[in-house]
Amino acid sequence: MASHTRHALHQLRIEVNRDPERFVTEVYTRMFAIDPDLRDLFGVSMAAQHEAFHRVIDHVLEAIPAATGHTELVELLAQLGRDHRKYGVEPEHYHIMYSALMGEFAELMADYWDPETQQTISQAMMLVTGVMRGAAETATDPARWTAEVVEKYRITRDLAVVRLIAHSPLTFRPGQYLEVHVPQWPKVWRNLSPSIPPNPAGELEFHVRAIKGGTVSSAIVSDTRVGDVWTLAQSHGTLHVDRQHPVLMVAGGTGLAPLRALLIEMSKRVDNPPTHIFYGTRHPGELYDLAVLRRVASTNPWLQVTAVSEHEHDPWWINSVATPEELGIEHHIGTLADVVPRAGNWEDHQVLVAGSPQMIETTRRKLIIAGVRASRIQHDPVF
Repeated sequence: MASHTRHALHQLRIEVNRDPERFVTEVYTRMFAIDPDLRDLFGVSMAAQHEAFHRVIDHVLEAIPAATGHTELVELLAQLGRDHRKYGVEPEHYHIMYSALMGEFAELMADYWDPETQQTISQAMMLVTGVMRGAAETATDPARWTAEVVEKYRITRDLAVVRLIAHSPLTFRPGQYLEVHVPQWPKVWRNLSPSIPPNPAGELEFHVRAIKGGTVSSAIVSDTRVGDVWTLAQSHGTLHVDRQHPVLMVAGGTGLAPLRALLIEMSKRVDNPPTHIFYGTRHPGELYDLAVLRRVASTNPWLQVTAVSEHEHDPWWINSVATPEELGIEHHIGTLADVVPRAGNWEDHQVLVAGSPQMIETTRRKLIIAGVRASRIQHDPVF
Protein backbone atom coordinates (compact mmCIF):
# COMPACT_ATOMS: atom_id res chain seq x y z
CA MET A 1 0.00 0.00 0.00
CA ALA A 2 1.34 3.44 -0.96
CA SER A 3 2.82 5.52 1.82
CA HIS A 4 0.41 8.38 1.10
CA THR A 5 -2.54 6.05 1.64
CA ARG A 6 -1.16 4.84 4.94
CA HIS A 7 -0.41 8.38 6.06
CA ALA A 8 -3.84 9.73 5.07
CA LEU A 9 -5.76 7.00 6.90
CA HIS A 10 -3.44 7.22 9.90
CA GLN A 11 -3.95 10.98 10.14
CA LEU A 12 -7.70 10.57 9.71
CA ARG A 13 -7.76 8.08 12.57
CA ILE A 14 -5.96 10.60 14.76
CA GLU A 15 -8.49 13.31 13.90
CA VAL A 16 -11.48 11.01 14.53
CA ASN A 17 -10.13 9.95 17.91
CA ARG A 18 -9.58 13.50 19.13
CA ASP A 19 -13.28 13.59 20.00
CA PRO A 20 -15.00 10.32 19.02
CA GLU A 21 -18.42 11.27 20.39
CA ARG A 22 -18.49 14.54 18.47
CA PHE A 23 -17.41 12.74 15.30
CA VAL A 24 -20.16 10.13 15.54
CA THR A 25 -22.80 12.70 16.48
CA GLU A 26 -21.89 14.85 13.48
CA VAL A 27 -22.00 11.87 11.08
CA TYR A 28 -25.47 10.87 12.27
CA THR A 29 -26.61 14.50 12.15
CA ARG A 30 -25.52 14.65 8.52
CA MET A 31 -27.31 11.39 7.71
CA PHE A 32 -30.54 12.52 9.34
CA ALA A 33 -30.32 15.87 7.52
CA ILE A 34 -30.09 14.06 4.18
CA ASP A 35 -32.97 11.71 5.05
CA PRO A 36 -34.91 12.61 8.22
CA ASP A 37 -36.82 9.31 8.06
CA LEU A 38 -33.61 7.48 8.96
CA ARG A 39 -33.97 8.68 12.56
CA ASP A 40 -37.05 6.50 12.97
CA LEU A 41 -34.97 3.35 12.43
CA PHE A 42 -33.14 3.79 15.73
CA GLY A 43 -34.12 3.91 19.38
CA VAL A 44 -34.48 7.01 21.51
CA SER A 45 -31.06 6.48 23.09
CA MET A 46 -28.27 5.96 20.59
CA ALA A 47 -25.37 5.77 23.05
CA ALA A 48 -24.61 2.12 22.32
CA GLN A 49 -25.03 2.72 18.58
CA HIS A 50 -22.58 5.64 18.72
CA GLU A 51 -19.99 3.60 20.59
CA ALA A 52 -20.27 0.68 18.17
CA PHE A 53 -20.08 2.99 15.13
CA HIS A 54 -16.88 4.57 16.40
CA ARG A 55 -15.32 1.16 17.11
CA VAL A 56 -16.01 0.05 13.54
CA ILE A 57 -14.63 3.20 11.91
CA ASP A 58 -11.57 3.12 14.14
CA HIS A 59 -10.96 -0.54 13.25
CA VAL A 60 -11.39 0.18 9.53
CA LEU A 61 -8.89 3.04 9.61
CA GLU A 62 -6.42 0.83 11.45
CA ALA A 63 -6.96 -2.33 9.38
CA ILE A 64 -6.93 -1.02 5.80
CA PRO A 65 -3.34 0.31 5.91
CA ALA A 66 -2.12 -2.84 7.74
CA ALA A 67 -0.20 -5.53 5.88
CA THR A 68 -2.53 -8.31 7.06
CA GLY A 69 -6.07 -8.76 8.36
CA HIS A 70 -7.95 -7.64 5.25
CA THR A 71 -9.94 -10.86 4.94
CA GLU A 72 -11.08 -10.55 8.55
CA LEU A 73 -12.05 -6.91 7.93
CA VAL A 74 -14.22 -7.85 4.95
CA GLU A 75 -15.88 -10.60 7.00
CA LEU A 76 -16.59 -8.13 9.80
CA LEU A 77 -18.11 -5.58 7.42
CA ALA A 78 -20.23 -8.27 5.77
CA GLN A 79 -21.55 -9.36 9.16
CA LEU A 80 -22.38 -5.75 9.99
CA GLY A 81 -24.27 -5.41 6.73
CA ARG A 82 -26.36 -8.46 7.51
CA ASP A 83 -26.90 -7.25 11.08
CA HIS A 84 -28.10 -3.80 10.05
CA ARG A 85 -31.07 -5.32 8.25
CA LYS A 86 -32.74 -5.63 11.65
CA TYR A 87 -33.02 -1.83 11.83
CA GLY A 88 -34.74 -1.67 8.45
CA VAL A 89 -31.65 -0.31 6.68
CA GLU A 90 -32.12 -0.47 2.89
CA PRO A 91 -29.44 -0.56 0.14
CA GLU A 92 -29.94 3.12 -0.74
CA HIS A 93 -29.13 4.13 2.83
CA TYR A 94 -25.49 3.14 2.37
CA HIS A 95 -24.98 5.97 -0.13
CA ILE A 96 -26.32 8.35 2.50
CA MET A 97 -23.86 6.97 5.06
CA TYR A 98 -21.02 7.35 2.54
CA SER A 99 -21.96 10.99 1.86
CA ALA A 100 -22.24 11.79 5.57
CA LEU A 101 -18.88 10.19 6.34
CA MET A 102 -17.10 11.95 3.50
CA GLY A 103 -18.59 15.30 4.49
CA GLU A 104 -17.42 14.92 8.08
CA PHE A 105 -14.00 13.61 7.06
CA ALA A 106 -13.48 16.61 4.77
CA GLU A 107 -14.14 18.90 7.71
CA LEU A 108 -11.91 16.96 10.11
CA MET A 109 -9.07 16.80 7.58
CA ALA A 110 -9.39 20.37 6.30
CA ASP A 111 -5.68 21.05 6.80
CA TYR A 112 -4.71 17.92 4.84
CA TRP A 113 -7.55 17.71 2.29
CA ASP A 114 -6.31 17.49 -1.29
CA PRO A 115 -7.47 15.41 -4.29
CA GLU A 116 -5.17 12.50 -3.43
CA THR A 117 -6.28 12.39 0.22
CA GLN A 118 -9.92 12.65 -0.84
CA GLN A 119 -9.50 9.75 -3.26
CA THR A 120 -7.77 7.58 -0.66
CA ILE A 121 -10.45 8.12 1.96
CA SER A 122 -13.23 7.81 -0.63
CA GLN A 123 -11.95 4.39 -1.71
CA ALA A 124 -11.79 3.23 1.91
CA MET A 125 -15.35 4.32 2.62
CA MET A 126 -16.61 2.84 -0.65
CA LEU A 127 -15.12 -0.46 0.51
CA VAL A 128 -16.95 -0.18 3.84
CA THR A 129 -20.35 0.73 2.43
CA GLY A 130 -19.99 -1.55 -0.60
CA VAL A 131 -19.21 -4.68 1.42
CA MET A 132 -21.98 -3.97 3.91
CA ARG A 133 -24.55 -3.28 1.19
CA GLY A 134 -23.53 -6.34 -0.82
CA ALA A 135 -23.75 -8.66 2.18
CA ALA A 136 -27.18 -7.32 3.09
CA GLU A 137 -28.48 -7.75 -0.44
CA THR A 138 -27.22 -11.33 -0.78
CA ALA A 139 -28.24 -12.57 2.68
CA THR A 140 -30.61 -15.52 2.46
CA ASP A 141 -31.77 -15.78 6.07
CA PRO A 142 -34.47 -13.51 7.52
CA ALA A 143 -33.46 -10.19 8.99
CA ARG A 144 -35.64 -10.85 12.03
CA TRP A 145 -37.53 -13.60 13.79
CA THR A 146 -40.30 -13.31 16.34
CA ALA A 147 -41.00 -15.46 19.38
CA GLU A 148 -43.79 -15.43 21.97
CA VAL A 149 -43.22 -15.61 25.71
CA VAL A 150 -44.90 -18.75 27.07
CA GLU A 151 -43.40 -18.87 30.58
CA LYS A 152 -41.56 -16.58 32.96
CA TYR A 153 -40.08 -17.51 36.32
CA ARG A 154 -38.82 -14.88 38.77
CA ILE A 155 -35.93 -16.64 40.49
CA THR A 156 -34.84 -13.74 42.72
CA ARG A 157 -35.75 -10.08 42.85
CA ASP A 158 -33.31 -9.32 40.02
CA LEU A 159 -33.23 -12.60 38.07
CA ALA A 160 -35.74 -14.25 35.76
CA VAL A 161 -35.91 -17.19 33.38
CA VAL A 162 -37.97 -16.48 30.25
CA ARG A 163 -39.15 -19.20 27.87
CA LEU A 164 -40.45 -18.52 24.37
CA ILE A 165 -41.63 -20.32 21.26
CA ALA A 166 -40.34 -18.94 17.96
CA HIS A 167 -42.86 -18.44 15.16
CA SER A 168 -40.39 -19.85 12.62
CA PRO A 169 -37.15 -21.84 12.88
CA LEU A 170 -34.12 -19.91 14.11
CA THR A 171 -30.57 -20.47 12.96
CA PHE A 172 -27.96 -20.39 15.71
CA ARG A 173 -25.47 -22.74 17.32
CA PRO A 174 -25.32 -23.74 21.00
CA GLY A 175 -23.08 -21.26 22.80
CA GLN A 176 -23.96 -18.33 20.56
CA TYR A 177 -25.90 -15.22 21.55
CA LEU A 178 -28.79 -13.53 19.74
CA GLU A 179 -29.70 -9.90 19.23
CA VAL A 180 -33.03 -9.31 20.97
CA HIS A 181 -35.47 -6.49 21.46
CA VAL A 182 -38.53 -6.59 23.69
CA PRO A 183 -41.85 -4.72 23.36
CA GLN A 184 -41.13 -2.62 26.45
CA TRP A 185 -38.09 -1.11 24.66
CA PRO A 186 -38.68 -1.23 20.90
CA LYS A 187 -35.69 -0.45 18.64
CA VAL A 188 -33.27 -1.06 21.51
CA TRP A 189 -31.28 -4.23 20.90
CA ARG A 190 -29.45 -6.32 23.47
CA ASN A 191 -27.46 -9.54 23.23
CA LEU A 192 -28.86 -12.56 25.08
CA SER A 193 -27.55 -16.13 25.11
CA PRO A 194 -30.07 -18.98 24.79
CA SER A 195 -29.59 -21.52 27.57
CA ILE A 196 -30.80 -24.43 25.43
CA PRO A 197 -29.73 -25.55 21.95
CA PRO A 198 -31.90 -24.81 18.91
CA ASN A 199 -34.62 -27.39 18.41
CA PRO A 200 -37.39 -28.19 15.89
CA ALA A 201 -40.07 -26.87 18.25
CA GLY A 202 -38.51 -23.40 18.23
CA GLU A 203 -38.17 -23.39 22.02
CA LEU A 204 -35.97 -20.69 23.53
CA GLU A 205 -34.90 -20.00 27.09
CA PHE A 206 -33.06 -16.95 28.37
CA HIS A 207 -31.65 -16.26 31.84
CA VAL A 208 -31.72 -12.52 32.52
CA ARG A 209 -30.38 -10.55 35.47
CA ALA A 210 -31.43 -6.94 35.95
CA ILE A 211 -28.21 -4.95 36.07
CA LYS A 212 -27.85 -1.53 37.65
CA GLY A 213 -28.79 1.09 35.08
CA GLY A 214 -29.85 -1.62 32.63
CA THR A 215 -33.22 -0.44 31.35
CA VAL A 216 -33.80 -3.43 29.06
CA SER A 217 -32.67 -6.11 31.50
CA SER A 218 -34.75 -4.52 34.27
CA ALA A 219 -37.79 -4.42 32.00
CA ILE A 220 -37.38 -8.09 31.12
CA VAL A 221 -37.14 -9.14 34.76
CA SER A 222 -39.94 -6.87 36.03
CA ASP A 223 -42.35 -6.34 33.14
CA THR A 224 -42.21 -9.31 30.77
CA ARG A 225 -45.54 -11.11 30.56
CA VAL A 226 -46.74 -14.32 28.95
CA GLY A 227 -47.94 -13.41 25.46
CA ASP A 228 -45.29 -10.75 24.85
CA VAL A 229 -43.70 -11.04 21.42
CA TRP A 230 -39.95 -10.57 21.23
CA THR A 231 -37.99 -9.82 18.09
CA LEU A 232 -34.72 -11.64 17.48
CA ALA A 233 -32.04 -10.98 14.90
CA GLN A 234 -28.60 -12.31 14.05
CA SER A 235 -26.64 -14.86 16.05
CA HIS A 236 -23.05 -14.19 17.07
CA GLY A 237 -20.28 -15.85 19.01
CA THR A 238 -17.77 -18.62 18.51
CA LEU A 239 -17.86 -20.54 21.79
CA HIS A 240 -17.40 -24.20 20.94
CA VAL A 241 -15.97 -27.45 22.25
CA ASP A 242 -13.06 -29.23 20.59
CA ARG A 243 -13.50 -32.92 21.37
CA GLN A 244 -9.75 -33.55 21.22
CA HIS A 245 -8.95 -31.85 24.55
CA PRO A 246 -10.42 -31.81 28.07
CA VAL A 247 -12.69 -28.86 28.78
CA LEU A 248 -12.80 -26.29 31.57
CA MET A 249 -15.93 -24.14 31.73
CA VAL A 250 -16.19 -21.12 34.03
CA ALA A 251 -19.69 -19.64 34.38
CA GLY A 252 -20.45 -16.51 36.38
CA GLY A 253 -24.13 -15.95 37.16
CA THR A 254 -26.28 -15.85 34.03
CA GLY A 255 -23.10 -16.44 32.05
CA LEU A 256 -24.08 -20.05 32.65
CA ALA A 257 -26.59 -19.83 29.78
CA PRO A 258 -24.33 -20.37 26.73
CA LEU A 259 -22.27 -23.02 28.53
CA ARG A 260 -25.46 -24.78 29.65
CA ALA A 261 -26.62 -24.89 26.02
CA LEU A 262 -23.31 -26.46 25.02
CA LEU A 263 -23.54 -29.04 27.82
CA ILE A 264 -27.07 -30.02 26.83
CA GLU A 265 -25.95 -30.42 23.23
CA MET A 266 -22.93 -32.45 24.36
CA SER A 267 -25.16 -34.73 26.43
CA LYS A 268 -26.67 -36.05 23.19
CA ARG A 269 -23.33 -37.72 22.41
CA VAL A 270 -21.19 -40.29 24.18
CA ASP A 271 -17.78 -39.28 22.82
CA ASN A 272 -17.29 -36.12 24.89
CA PRO A 273 -14.00 -35.05 26.46
CA PRO A 274 -13.75 -34.79 30.26
CA THR A 275 -15.49 -31.54 31.16
CA HIS A 276 -15.35 -29.62 34.45
CA ILE A 277 -17.69 -26.67 34.95
CA PHE A 278 -17.28 -24.16 37.77
CA TYR A 279 -20.55 -22.31 38.36
CA GLY A 280 -20.26 -19.24 40.55
CA THR A 281 -22.39 -16.48 42.06
CA ARG A 282 -22.18 -14.05 44.96
CA HIS A 283 -24.39 -16.10 47.29
CA PRO A 284 -25.10 -19.86 47.32
CA GLY A 285 -28.85 -19.24 47.03
CA GLU A 286 -28.26 -17.65 43.61
CA LEU A 287 -26.96 -20.92 42.14
CA TYR A 288 -30.42 -21.33 40.66
CA ASP A 289 -29.51 -23.91 38.01
CA LEU A 290 -27.24 -26.11 40.08
CA ALA A 291 -29.84 -28.88 40.30
CA VAL A 292 -30.09 -28.97 36.50
CA LEU A 293 -26.32 -29.29 36.17
CA ARG A 294 -26.37 -32.09 38.74
CA ARG A 295 -29.00 -33.98 36.72
CA VAL A 296 -26.93 -33.61 33.55
CA ALA A 297 -23.83 -34.83 35.38
CA SER A 298 -25.67 -37.79 36.90
CA THR A 299 -26.19 -39.34 33.46
CA ASN A 300 -23.00 -38.09 31.84
CA PRO A 301 -19.87 -39.35 33.61
CA TRP A 302 -17.65 -37.05 31.55
CA LEU A 303 -19.10 -34.00 33.38
CA GLN A 304 -17.95 -32.71 36.78
CA VAL A 305 -19.69 -29.78 38.48
CA THR A 306 -18.22 -27.50 41.14
CA ALA A 307 -20.13 -24.68 42.84
CA VAL A 308 -18.50 -21.41 43.86
CA SER A 309 -19.96 -18.54 45.88
CA GLU A 310 -18.28 -15.41 47.16
CA HIS A 311 -20.18 -15.65 50.45
CA GLU A 312 -20.88 -18.72 52.54
CA HIS A 313 -24.40 -17.75 53.60
CA ASP A 314 -27.39 -16.09 51.93
CA PRO A 315 -28.82 -12.70 52.95
CA TRP A 316 -32.38 -12.71 54.20
CA TRP A 317 -33.88 -11.52 50.91
CA ILE A 318 -32.77 -14.52 48.84
CA ASN A 319 -35.19 -17.43 48.58
CA SER A 320 -32.56 -20.11 48.81
CA VAL A 321 -32.52 -23.04 46.42
CA ALA A 322 -31.06 -26.43 47.31
CA THR A 323 -27.53 -25.89 48.58
CA PRO A 324 -24.50 -27.45 46.90
CA GLU A 325 -24.03 -29.58 50.00
CA GLU A 326 -27.61 -30.87 49.80
CA LEU A 327 -27.06 -31.74 46.14
CA GLY A 328 -23.76 -33.46 46.89
CA ILE A 329 -21.76 -30.94 44.86
CA GLU A 330 -18.35 -29.66 45.88
CA HIS A 331 -18.60 -26.05 47.07
CA HIS A 332 -15.81 -23.46 47.26
CA ILE A 333 -16.01 -20.01 48.85
CA GLY A 334 -14.37 -17.19 46.90
CA THR A 335 -14.45 -15.62 43.47
CA LEU A 336 -14.24 -17.74 40.35
CA ALA A 337 -11.06 -15.93 39.37
CA ASP A 338 -9.42 -17.01 42.64
CA VAL A 339 -10.91 -20.49 43.03
CA VAL A 340 -10.55 -21.92 39.52
CA PRO A 341 -6.79 -21.46 38.96
CA ARG A 342 -6.09 -23.08 42.36
CA ALA A 343 -8.45 -26.01 41.81
CA GLY A 344 -6.34 -27.89 39.26
CA ASN A 345 -3.84 -27.85 36.46
CA TRP A 346 -5.63 -26.53 33.39
CA GLU A 347 -2.69 -26.11 31.03
CA ASP A 348 -3.87 -28.84 28.63
CA HIS A 349 -7.54 -27.79 28.75
CA GLN A 350 -9.58 -25.73 26.37
CA VAL A 351 -11.21 -23.05 28.51
CA LEU A 352 -14.60 -21.39 27.99
CA VAL A 353 -15.43 -18.40 30.21
CA ALA A 354 -18.81 -16.63 30.34
CA GLY A 355 -20.09 -13.96 32.70
CA SER A 356 -19.70 -10.26 33.37
CA PRO A 357 -16.92 -8.38 31.54
CA GLN A 358 -14.99 -7.88 34.78
CA MET A 359 -15.28 -11.56 35.71
CA ILE A 360 -14.13 -12.64 32.25
CA GLU A 361 -11.13 -10.31 32.23
CA THR A 362 -10.02 -11.22 35.76
CA THR A 363 -10.48 -14.96 35.31
CA ARG A 364 -8.69 -14.92 31.97
CA ARG A 365 -5.74 -13.01 33.40
CA LYS A 366 -5.35 -15.32 36.40
CA LEU A 367 -5.61 -18.46 34.28
CA ILE A 368 -2.87 -17.15 32.00
CA ILE A 369 -0.71 -16.44 35.07
CA ALA A 370 -1.42 -20.03 36.16
CA GLY A 371 -0.02 -21.35 32.89
CA VAL A 372 -2.97 -21.58 30.49
CA ARG A 373 -2.11 -20.32 27.01
CA ALA A 374 -4.21 -17.31 26.00
CA SER A 375 -5.03 -19.02 22.70
CA ARG A 376 -6.83 -21.79 24.61
CA ILE A 377 -9.24 -19.41 26.36
CA GLN A 378 -12.55 -18.65 24.64
CA HIS A 379 -15.06 -15.98 25.60
CA ASP A 380 -17.51 -13.68 23.89
CA PRO A 381 -16.40 -10.09 23.11
CA VAL A 382 -15.96 -7.91 26.18
CA PHE A 383 -17.11 -4.29 25.82
